[in-house]
Amino acid sequence: AEVRLGGEPGEAWRRLASVPGAGALARLLERAGVSGLPAAGPVAGIAADARADWARAATARARRAAVMVTAPVGLCFLPAFIAVGVLPIVIGLAGGVLGGGGG
Repeated sequence: AEVRLGGEPGEAWRRLASVPGAGALARLLERAGVSGLPAAGPVAGIAADARADWARAATARARRAAVMVTAPVGLCFLPAFIAVGVLPIVIGLAGGVLGGGGG
């Protein structure tokens, strides 16, 4: 927009390049401006690369979150498992051994 309004192209592309992740786009647009070649195809490629990078980062964050949630969930379910699954068996075995076998 700045270039279309009559701004200095070199300055506009430097300003765009200072935005995180926009360096490749700024270089491409500057080359297209100097050479006169269409930029739509290469811009689509840069956009596809950016989407792929975002998807990889989102997948990594999701995997990290799954690992981080395992410990709290385990700490919540372990006492319940012991109270409902293990403790009745231990009490039954202890009652049988200490009570003389019930016979």
